[in-house]
Amino acid sequence: MGKKRVAKGVEGMELLVCRAPKAAKRYEIEERFEAGMMLKGSEVKSLRQRRGELEGAYASVDNNELWLHKMHIPPYEFGGPHYNHLPKRSRKLLLKRHEIEKIRGRLTTQGYTLIPLQVYFKNGFAKVQLGLGKGRKAHDKREELKRDQELREAREAMRRR
Repeated sequence: MGKKRVAKGVEGMELLVCRAPKAAKRYEIEERFEAGMMLKGSEVKSLRQRRGELEGAYASVDNNELWLHKMHIPPYEFGGPHYNHLPKRSRKLLLKRHEIEKIRGRLTTQGYTLIPLQVYFKNGFAKVQLGLGKGRKAHDKREELKRDQELREAREAMRRR
């Protein structure tokens, strides 16, 4: 059996499939949730090959159910055309009812958004980490860029000495 890949992030993670690095820059993440995903067999096989993209994906609450929209999972390359799936179909996410109610309450508040941050396998199940946060303002982004620039310059100065 091959060696399991463990990346920083969620405890117990076996295999990191994909991340959304721009999400942390665009949004101020206040709370994180771990949700299971309802997938078809060809989607699971494709994700195990680390083929998946969260670019442009978002989550929403509809009729007390949580859904992940526009996540791209390409068709499984070794499967036939009859047993494959649609790459950008909506997928149901599995959370406890009280967590869904909490998310729904926060989403009705002005400015909150539910963003998928990363997809991974944990104990053999596909999971998605969702972040509940507000969009950053332009001046927040400028302050963060300024802070990163100062940190980079300080590291460069330490390296030179």
